[in-house]
Amino acid sequence: MCNMTFEETGGENSVERMESVAQALEEVLSSALPQGCITVGVYEAAKSLNVDPDNVVLCLLATDDEEDVALQIHFTLIQAFCCENDINILRVGNMRRLAEIQPGGEPMDVHCVLVTNPQSALWKNPALSKVNRFCRDCRCLDQWVPLINLPDR
Repeated sequence: MCNMTFEETGGENSVERMESVAQALEEVLSSALPQGCITVGVYEAAKSLNVDPDNVVLCLLATDDEEDVALQIHFTLIQAFCCENDINILRVGNMRRLAEIQPGGEPMDVHCVLVTNPQSALWKNPALSKVNRFCRDCRCLDQWVPLINLPDR
């Protein structure tokens, strides 16, 4: 059951909420990375989803390559799999900013990023709860794959 007020679904309050969720998403990625809880790349994500979908807590799909038909087909399949397995999905604008979250080294394919649970059940991140709540609220509004734009730094 979804009980959202007008203020929660539109207006300036929604802009502030989107910025808050974008900050929470950055925090989730920053804390998950050192724990080894990030899978980067379309093919790597597909393998991880196939092996252990119950371990995945969030799927991020980039919006920057909308004209790449093959990539969009992969996204459609990943989205369907995530929906079937109750995995929250976000489309993320500003792929360059998403790539910056990854530490140095080779440029990686950040078209798809999965956040997984660490082996210990101690990782209770309030930022992840905020992102998950945002995804749940968007589903209540029939926005199954909401878009978040990561701000430039």
